[in-house]
Amino acid sequence: MLPRGASSMPPPPNPAAYFPPPRVTLPSGLEILRTYSGAVIFLEILFGTIVWILVASTQVPLPLLQGWVMFVAVTAWFLSVVFLCVFLFGYANRIAVNWNQMDFLFHGITFVFYFGAFLLQAATTSLHYFPRKFNSTTQEKLLADHEYNISIAASIFAFATAVCYGCSTALALRRWRL
Repeated sequence: MLPRGASSMPPPPNPAAYFPPPRVTLPSGLEILRTYSGAVIFLEILFGTIVWILVASTQVPLPLLQGWVMFVAVTAWFLSVVFLCVFLFGYANRIAVNWNQMDFLFHGITFVFYFGAFLLQAATTSLHYFPRKFNSTTQEKLLADHEYNISIAASIFAFATAVCYGCSTALALRRWRL
């Protein structure tokens, strides 16, 4: 006979005990900066900052194109900083996520967006000799010579940043599949 208030059913299992542990192959703390992935993420942040500064320093002749470039550059920069901080401060070991898969998805999606941003920035740069106003009698160029040079530099650094995101995607895929 059971004591009063007791049931014959066992207590429900603790749901936290069945939550899978995080799968992390990257080290936490400052050790991440000694890996290839950590160094490439650092380069993504550095080159992304340069792209952000260069695009912001020009007069925006085509707001639709360069607005998207700016959005991608700022968003990717912010998310890369957050991603690096997750590993620097050891949160990756506390959050139960497959970090190898998350790394691959984040860098793969960001690579696609950043490569598109590079193409838009290069397209803006290629319009250097087009007139600013088609109905005008003066032939003022869409980009002044100084802005053209800045736009070339922004295109080069946007390409370099896209390559860094591509390298991170390849490293993450290798880590995820092993």
